[in-house]
Amino acid sequence: MRPGSMGREMPGYRVVLIDQATGEAGDEGEICFDLSADTVGLLTGYHGEPRRTAESREGGCFHTGDLGSRDADGYLTYVGRDDDVFKASDYRISPFAVESVLLESPAVAEAAVVPSPDETRLAVPKAYVVLAEGYHPNAVAARVIFEHSKERLATYQRIRRLEFAPLPKTISGKIRRVELREREEQLHGSKPAPSATGASGAGVGGTEYRIEDFPELR
Repeated sequence: MRPGSMGREMPGYRVVLIDQATGEAGDEGEICFDLSADTVGLLTGYHGEPRRTAESREGGCFHTGDLGSRDADGYLTYVGRDDDVFKASDYRISPFAVESVLLESPAVAEAAVVPSPDETRLAVPKAYVVLAEGYHPNAVAARVIFEHSKERLATYQRIRRLEFAPLPKTISGKIRRVELREREEQLHGSKPAPSATGASGAGVGGTEYRIEDFPELR
């Protein structure tokens, strides 16, 4: 076992990480299975969708849509879904990695991280948070979470905006980040006016807090 890792590939599978920009195999990229290795246990295709089936097997690999990395010992670490990973100040940010750290805070029961449009950085990490029992959606809880983010995350990964709100989910319980991303586009497509409470704006959950609201934490 290696903390944070999914482990190494099982017998019967040959995992390759494909750089989506170059199409070359490396130590980071989309998690794919080499179809020339007689891989076991893969679906044969998508019923009634030949185009999607062909795309999933392009280049002799089965494409999962998941991103990952592999260390020198062959251990694989999950980064996130291809359509969830985003750039902020030209850094690639995995919502999964940031959420995993936020969930270690005693104040956080659930969290979803999405890009929020920003004039300077193009996008900044924003967390939608469901608070743990005993915490209330106010500036005190926001400060606790911002402090935790500052202590545990790299500078480029730190959340810059925060909103307390229920998380939209699929029937199977997966968080619908695409819905939250759309909300951010609608909310911050143009610069929002400051709210009367001193926080920076209002979104689906009410008040949005920003790191700028806590100058001592910047």
